[in-house]
Amino acid sequence: MSGPESLHVLDGIDLEIGKGEMLAIVGASGVGKSTFLHTLGGLERPTAGKVLYGGLDVYGLENDKIARFRNERVGFVFQFHHLLPEFTALENVMMPSLIRNSDRGEAAGTAATMLTEVGLGKRLHHRPGELSGGEQQRVAVARALVLNPDVVLADEPTGNLDTHTGEAVHELLTSLNKQKGTTFIIVTHNEKLALRADRVLRMVEGKLMPER
Repeated sequence: MSGPESLHVLDGIDLEIGKGEMLAIVGASGVGKSTFLHTLGGLERPTAGKVLYGGLDVYGLENDKIARFRNERVGFVFQFHHLLPEFTALENVMMPSLIRNSDRGEAAGTAATMLTEVGLGKRLHHRPGELSGGEQQRVAVARALVLNPDVVLADEPTGNLDTHTGEAVHELLTSLNKQKGTTFIIVTHNEKLALRADRVLRMVEGKLMPER
């Protein structure tokens, strides 16, 4: 990928990721890890190459169909949870369903089930400011998974949490990967989280290399 000044961020990446795999990508800051996730998730169009989901060429679609693809098939978890502060945990997790024009009652039921699965069944009506950092990140994970996406892209999901809380989120991500068979691609500096993955790749100057 290159920008207006022909700065190459990603360079010759050829990667196949299996369904249900938990893949960790590690590396120093500024080497292209987040750009890689954004490209995989339909957020940042590459200047060359393709992103294929089961044979579907994502960037061969029109922009509105890329947006629909993101909503229906990809979940995102970021270092900062990006929850809407004026809405409850339940309402935040309902958002992807409402964007999809699902029935509001159905969206609420699905969101409540997902929040229960991540251990927040008793916190449905709390706003983000009333939740701890770990609980807020669990809401973000529930929101990412509520539409049962094919893949969840997580960018430093524990980077803003203390060690104990981060470990709890590690356990949650690993458990959901095993239970649901959802593919997880996780960018992380956290070696403990990386060690939980099925495969670890290190990004160096826009290239991916096997770590283990």
